[in-house]
Amino acid sequence: MTLAETLTLAAYFFVLIILAVYGWHRYYIVYLYMKHRENQPKAGPQLSPLPVVTIQLPLYNEMYVADRLIASVCDLDYPRELLEIQVLDDSTDETCAIAERAVRRFVAQGVDIKYIHRTDRSGYKAGALEAGLKVARGQFVAIFDADFQPGADFLLKLLPHFADPKVGMVQARWGHINQDYSLLTKIQSILLDGHFVLEHGGRNRSGCFFNFNGTAGMWRREVIGDAGGWQHDTLTEDLDLSYRAQLRGWRFVFLSDVIAPAEVPVEMNAFKSQQHRWAKGSIQTCRKLLPQILRADIPFSVKAEAFFHLTANFNYPLMVVLSILMFPSMVIRYNMGWYEMMLIDVPLFFAATFSVCNFYMVCQREIHKDWRARLKYLPFLMSIGIGLCINNTRAVFEALFNKQTEFARTPKYRIEGDTDEWVGKKYRQSVAVQPLIELALGLYFTATVFYALANQIYGTVPFLVLFQLGFLYTGLLSIVQQYAGDSVVLNTQVASK
Repeated sequence: MTLAETLTLAAYFFVLIILAVYGWHRYYIVYLYMKHRENQPKAGPQLSPLPVVTIQLPLYNEMYVADRLIASVCDLDYPRELLEIQVLDDSTDETCAIAERAVRRFVAQGVDIKYIHRTDRSGYKAGALEAGLKVARGQFVAIFDADFQPGADFLLKLLPHFADPKVGMVQARWGHINQDYSLLTKIQSILLDGHFVLEHGGRNRSGCFFNFNGTAGMWRREVIGDAGGWQHDTLTEDLDLSYRAQLRGWRFVFLSDVIAPAEVPVEMNAFKSQQHRWAKGSIQTCRKLLPQILRADIPFSVKAEAFFHLTANFNYPLMVVLSILMFPSMVIRYNMGWYEMMLIDVPLFFAATFSVCNFYMVCQREIHKDWRARLKYLPFLMSIGIGLCINNTRAVFEALFNKQTEFARTPKYRIEGDTDEWVGKKYRQSVAVQPLIELALGLYFTATVFYALANQIYGTVPFLVLFQLGFLYTGLLSIVQQYAGDSVVLNTQVASK
């Protein structure tokens, strides 16, 4: 065996083992959740007297959902004299007029709602929240992104948990208004359910750190200042502030039974943009805070869980390396008569992939009566996770090399039913070279599948197909949806002439 072949196999198994370790960590998250399943947060008595609450609504070019958000928040069941609403609008398009008009409508109805418009957008969302906080009068601050529709009793359900003076933030679970719109939205809803129900639930109930998700949560105002305020040196200002606050000794609470419905992206390029921002921001936060976390006087279990949480996105570059090495590794071993060694891959792949199936199966069983019917989506979920590795690897390297990019918010189109349409609307994300790379990898794995079948290496075929479908789906859907949107826009422009 040549040196190149030795190095190829060594790198292949090294990467696969690391991915398997992170796969086994998913089993640990499920274990934490099940072990502490009965340790649900207990609300204290309702705060008396009720405190003044400020609700912040950060907007940036959200013309389709701004009015719906403002109407939902103004309909909250809370004494009007104790409720302040801030519409923090950094928009540069029709959203400004829509939001201002909605604000005037509710001011006329006696609601304390203020329209605050910035023209420089410094600090992006964190900057807007910071600017609003300077003039806010609330002792508690709730935040909602543009596509959310909180229930009328949202505030009254969260406030009793602040009866404990050490509780600094309470996070609700996201619901999904449009989860049945397409395969992509269904997969996203399952991914988010796993993040909230098992990750947040397991971490919170076992005493580990977890994070505010940027929306559908409430802060004790003094905690924000005590933790250093909103900072905008990362793209995930919510994750950053969460860890800083918990390092200061503040306790967070996650409420799985309080649900705030929202939209998930309906187009692949918007989904990729959202995932890119989250991946890049988490690595930026990792660089910024992980050394401080590891030095902190907190239990080792909390440090270990924070390490896995903040470093999880490093799996994406490893996945790219694994994707490239999978075929040559197979050929080397087969040509040397070591094809039986390929059976070693199966347990490692099983650890890395079945852990995902188990994770989301447990989650769906916890929250849905028809969870068995949802299991059919798990292979697609794994494939899409693999297909995102090019997108998120770019995000990881941008964070590592400190490449500055603006906060690209995820476009929302007010998709509520199966017949609603997003094609032809504004805010679509553009396609670059990335989908072509994904397609190339999809074809690469198509060839790998044929090689495995031709040489009767059947044990690896299911795993190869996951990679093949993941790359082909993410690449093709990006191009097809972009082309469909461009065609509608072009036809509209021609018709208007």
